[in-house]
Parts: sequence; structure tokens; C-alpha cells
Amino acid sequence: MANEIRSFIEKNFLHFNAAALVDAAKGYEAHLASGKKMLVSLAGAMSTAELGISFAEMIRQNKVHLISCTGANLEEDLMNLVAHNSYERVPHYRDLTPQDEWDLLERGMNRVTDTCIPEEEAFRRLQKHVFQIWKDAEDKGERYFPHEFMYKLLLSGVLEQYYEIDPKNSWMLAAAQKNLPIIVPGWEDSTMGNIFASYCLKGELKASTMKSGIEYMMWLADYYTETAEDKGIGFFQIGGGIAGDFPICVVPMLYQDMERTDTPFWSYFCQISDSTTSYGSYSGAVPNEKITWGKLDITTPKFIIESDATIVAPLIFAYILNQ
Repeated sequence: MANEIRSFIEKNFLHFNAAALVDAAKGYEAHLASGKKMLVSLAGAMSTAELGISFAEMIRQNKVHLISCTGANLEEDLMNLVAHNSYERVPHYRDLTPQDEWDLLERGMNRVTDTCIPEEEAFRRLQKHVFQIWKDAEDKGERYFPHEFMYKLLLSGVLEQYYEIDPKNSWMLAAAQKNLPIIVPGWEDSTMGNIFASYCLKGELKASTMKSGIEYMMWLADYYTETAEDKGIGFFQIGGGIAGDFPICVVPMLYQDMERTDTPFWSYFCQISDSTTSYGSYSGAVPNEKITWGKLDITTPKFIIESDATIVAPLIFAYILNQ
């Protein structure tokens, strides 16, 4: 039945972090209802946590208009799409010894908390196809952003032979089908970034074929200027780190460095994080600190949910989708 999750949340989530979840979800809805756009940033390993089950539908229903994510989240959604059956869960991961970890390495199982990503089926299955797309672009003298190459890979259909989950649960596929803009700061530290660098070291590709982080920031500056108008854009941050810090800085850059003093602040802000508020921590910084950096206004609706994003984000998305 429709609204079952939403009704449960409204009945039971009345205090503390649970109430903050409801307030943030209602704020998200109000933001969209006022005609404003929303950026969602993905840190950590949300794709391996299979956020796509809920996030892909958010994309299809136009509840998100721009994504900022780590290179890991960009590629791990594709890995889950093509190699899901070879993933292994390790529920007792807290009990693993160094020898146990070494044994996983020798089997080609790269562990992310309780989930092991299979090296051969995931990384290598993608590598041969994405290399050809990189090479074809270079031969034509073309340059693209990391996510654009991934879109080309998905939309080419070459991966369909490997699909091991329902493709409607791939948020990257949903984004590719809409040509949704994505920012991938620090892409170089991802597995695919490492693989691309290895081809450059071997002289098989040129680094210039891949557009850079500076170019991502320049693109975002233009997007924000054209899209925010005088209303601003919302910022829904899952986790912390570069996926959140990189895009949020575009506002003070435009205001202070470009001296465009009519640039609106981000007009909604929510962060889901289990990072403890601490000295010098970006992930643990409370939203008010962002006022001093020229990112948020005094009046910007601000929410922080101190909890596990793998639990909270799907619930918020289900609430917004009236599930």
C-alpha cells in the first residue's frame, strides 16, 4: 500500500534524530514545492550499500537535479550492476584477523565493511569496455568528464550482457538515461581513476583525455549561476568529505573570488552523518559553521541527522516518494 513507510515514520519518529529525519524530509519537500532544485552528495560507499534501490527512483521522479559523488560511488554502482552475484557478505567482519584479511585479498575479494567486492567480476569486467571508450575518445581528439565516460559505457548497451540486478535499482543507469549532471571531485583516487592513470603511465592514454576537477568546478560555477537564479539550490549531503565540501564551496567562490555579490546562498541544507562533532573535522562540523564560510545564510533551513546514512537515506527517500 502507498504511504505505509511515510505513515509509519510520521507516527513513530517523534523525537531526537528520528524527528530530525522527519523535519529534514519535510524541508526537502517544501524546497521542491517552491520550484527550487536539489543537489545530493554521496560520500562513503553508498553505492555498495545499494542506495540505488531508493535513489534511482528519486532520480526518475525528478526529486534530485544534480549529484556530487566520490569516484568510488560512481563506479561501485556499475560494479553492483554487473557483478552482484559474486559479492560476498562477511557479517562477522569485526572478528577478522590480519590473516583472514590477507586470505580475502588472495581470493580477489576487496572488503568494504561487511561486503566484499569481487576483483575479477567487478573491476575487470568493466575495465576492458571502459578502456575502449576512453581510447575511442582520445583517437577522435575528444575529452569528457569521468561521469560522461561512464554514461557512454552504460548507454552503449555493452554491459547489459552482465546485468545481475534489476537495472531499475541502478542509480547510475537512471542518471544516465536522464543525462543528469554529476560532479566527481577527486575521481583520481577511485579504482577506475587508478586504472586510467596506469594507462597514462604505460603511454596508452593521455591524461588530458579526462577532464579535471578544476573543470568540474568551472562547470559547476556556470551551472549554479544559471540555475540558482535568485532562489539558490538545495544541498542534501550524505556523509562528509570531498563529495560534500567540493560543491558547497562554489557559492563562496562565486561571491568572494568572482565578486558576484548577487550569488544566492544554498537555500536548504541537510547532512546525514555519524561523524562526531570534533576539532577541525569537516564531516563533523555543524551546519552553522558553514555560515562563517559564506556557504549558508542565517535563514537557510538547516538539518543534521546524526545517524547511519545507510538507514536514514532510504527512509527519507521513501518518505519523499510517498511510499
